Amino acid sequence: MQMLLLLVVACVALSQTQAYSALQDARIIAEYKRQLGLNHAKIARQLVHSANWASVGSISTNQIVKDYPMVNIISIDDNSLEGKSSGVIRFLLTDLDFTGPDWQSNNKVTFMFTDEQTLHCKNANKDPMEPTCARVIISGQVKKLPQNEPSYKPALNIFINRHPAAVNWIKEHNFYLCELDIKNIFVLDFYGGPHQVSASDYYAIQI
Repeated sequence: MQMLLLLVVACVALSQTQAYSALQDARIIAEYKRQLGLNHAKIARQLVHSANWASVGSISTNQIVKDYPMVNIISIDDNSLEGKSSGVIRFLLTDLDFTGPDWQSNNKVTFMFTDEQTLHCKNANKDPMEPTCARVIISGQVKKLPQNEPSYKPALNIFINRHPAAVNWIKEHNFYLCELDIKNIFVLDFYGGPHQVSASDYYAIQI
């Protein structure tokens, strides 16, 4: 019943901005049917795995904009040793950038991924802000990985394999490898607001 109401609301909203279109109504109904089969946890894993980067929000420590939200672009990797999706979001940070100092003051950050990064939305003539242009918002805490642990070098090599330029970043700007301890996931992939996905459901997906 709730989904039917959302469908009606979407149709009414469209009718207020443009003339009636049977094709538009058919598109909305098709999207509604698509919604019934959506697996939000799978969508989250797929978006993370297909993305080479994410937008990252932190609380700024920069004196010019101190305590304001700061947004940055950070290269990410979620590959396992076999090159498959692990779901674990790893990334490099440096204290010369915005996010590096920020997380050391408050290690709570939010990553955002969008299907527009893969150009799927553009190719389907969807605006990036449309709810059907899927986006995943993942909040968690930054964990700096200890370089003396046996798992550090393999994880770093996996990251460099996906981002070869990282070799120069590490050498010239003292980048260090981190991963996100996921606390919450929101998936917005249809009309009606975001869906909450648990970290356990997210990691359970096999892709």
